[in-house]
Amino acid sequence: MTIRVPRFAIATVLAALFLGDPAQAASEFTTPWSNKARAIVLDGYEHNSFNLVEIAKDPRIAAFIHKGSDGLPANYQCKRIADAMQQELCKRIWRNYAVSRELYQTRRILAKALGLKWGAYHLARPGNPIEQANHFVDYAEPSDDELVAIDIEENDPSKFMSLQDAEIFAEHIKFRIGRYPVLYTNGTTARYIADHRLELPILSRLQLWYARYESDIAPHFPKGNWRDYALWQFTSPSNCNKQKCPYRPAGTNRDIDVNITDMTVAQLRRAWPFGELVDAIPPDDLPTPGNRPSPRDDILMAAAQPPLIDYRRLKEMTVTLHAAAANFLAEASTLLERNDPRTDKVDQSITASISLKLDTDERLNGLSARKATVEQLWTSLREASEPAAPDQRVVVTHYCFKYFVPKSRQTVEGQLAALDPFL
Repeated sequence: MTIRVPRFAIATVLAALFLGDPAQAASEFTTPWSNKARAIVLDGYEHNSFNLVEIAKDPRIAAFIHKGSDGLPANYQCKRIADAMQQELCKRIWRNYAVSRELYQTRRILAKALGLKWGAYHLARPGNPIEQANHFVDYAEPSDDELVAIDIEENDPSKFMSLQDAEIFAEHIKFRIGRYPVLYTNGTTARYIADHRLELPILSRLQLWYARYESDIAPHFPKGNWRDYALWQFTSPSNCNKQKCPYRPAGTNRDIDVNITDMTVAQLRRAWPFGELVDAIPPDDLPTPGNRPSPRDDILMAAAQPPLIDYRRLKEMTVTLHAAAANFLAEASTLLERNDPRTDKVDQSITASISLKLDTDERLNGLSARKATVEQLWTSLREASEPAAPDQRVVVTHYCFKYFVPKSRQTVEGQLAALDPFL
């Protein structure tokens, strides 16, 4: 008996054998390392012992990220320290710094020679974020194809760099090398950043290197601006022992950190070094233009350079100016539209300058003007409203309003254009 199997069924079976269990590989948040097509990335530091030649033999391992700098640069002027114990500590820190940097450079050359992508991370400590960013760049000397990352272990400013300083650090890295770092952090800190993404507009959009040692992170993943991880650190000494380990690469001990990506090795090589920001996604409760809260009185808007300026006073001035102009126009219109302007109630001292038969090209400083009372002004305007010769026009060149003083050399057309909003 011949059993005919449809071609699509054979393809499905082959795909399952090649990619692993389809049920497990269906989600990037549930044991994605079981999918043999997914790329693996290792990371370590100076105290890890590993064999890069053996590591490179694993076809799934595409890259290695090594610790670079740590906090502020080491002080090599130890002799200036008076206290003997502190001076000795300073010397040890400097020796460790020099040795670790030499080891970093050696491992980088070997890894790249073996075809692995390379990256470096900075352990962010309390202290000047710009100095730390400069220290990191000077230490790692990253080339254009090398990943750079900031490591914030916890959201505790007393132990690690504050999130606000991390924003400055990331911006300065962008200034120095032309691209942003990747953000390495744990689930709790990532959730906080995602929930406060309007307050942390840069940090919340860095490519995420997510550290969580569980088989399923779907219930916990911080989907703020992030919809996926760039890297997920799923194995560390905390969940890898002699008996059981989610993934144990050849050439390493169980103290090595292992990361999974949501892409193949070829895709990872194209995406490396993850230097761009992810798209910003506004929160669901973001106020709409017609439903925004009233501005707070304690917020001071300032220029980029001192002195500080409270622009609310400027806004109030424009409102006052507009009201004064409206009041002036209303009173002027009332005076000019009266049938009998010769009344005792009219202030006969209000004057204006009237010029008739003006050519459009003449300058104001060459015009002759005569003083006129309101009665004369009204009469002149009434006469000017009658049909006139083409070269005749009426121009109000001066009026009593302290917020506006027209320039004496402005052209007639320019004067009219300046007065247009008030007439």
